[in-house]
Amino acid sequence: MVRSVLKELVLLYPHINYAVVLERMPPKRDEFNTRDYSDTMLPEGIETVHPRFAISWRNKWMLKQSDYVVTYITHSWGGAAQFAELAEKQKKTVIILA
Repeated sequence: MVRSVLKELVLLYPHINYAVVLERMPPKRDEFNTRDYSDTMLPEGIETVHPRFAISWRNKWMLKQSDYVVTYITHSWGGAAQFAELAEKQKKTVIILA
């Protein structure tokens, strides 16, 4: 949902740039996988991280790169809540949409 909104915003405001940060390599493109990954990126070093820890590693990488964090959290436990808490500890501006 967020990705589709970002694509619409870029049409309205062409000066906006965004990239969806993946936690793993996308599958090989074939006749069944026709998804467009042109608006995505992989953080440098993610290829050395065990898949079990990839999301957490990616989230910490994103925090290092960001000034603002926008989240949609509906409960106080889980990965998204931990991510927002870590962002607040690092004095990032956290915007919670829910």
